[in-house]
Amino acid sequence: MNTLTRAQLTEAIYAAVGLSRHESADLLELVLTRIADALADGKSVKISGFGTFSVRQKGRRVGRNPKTGVEVPILPRRVLVFRPSQILRDAVNAPAARQIAS
Repeated sequence: MNTLTRAQLTEAIYAAVGLSRHESADLLELVLTRIADALADGKSVKISGFGTFSVRQKGRRVGRNPKTGVEVPILPRRVLVFRPSQILRDAVNAPAARQIAS
């Protein structure tokens, strides 16, 4: 499976925008830091045409150790949730739809 890395994103910014490679890396880091800071503050981050990142609070609950069956308390925590936009969903599913039609 291929993974898109920060270096590849930096290179894409460099090619598309025309900033230097160093400035492109700084821009990417700034954007990622702003997103992370907003999420850490409990805010949602909506990127139009891509999706929404949000933080959800999960309450305390009881879980089980699968090996022993012993009940274990799971403490309350915050979890990161991503909800893709319909545009992103369509783009991801488009190659599969083309294969089915063939």
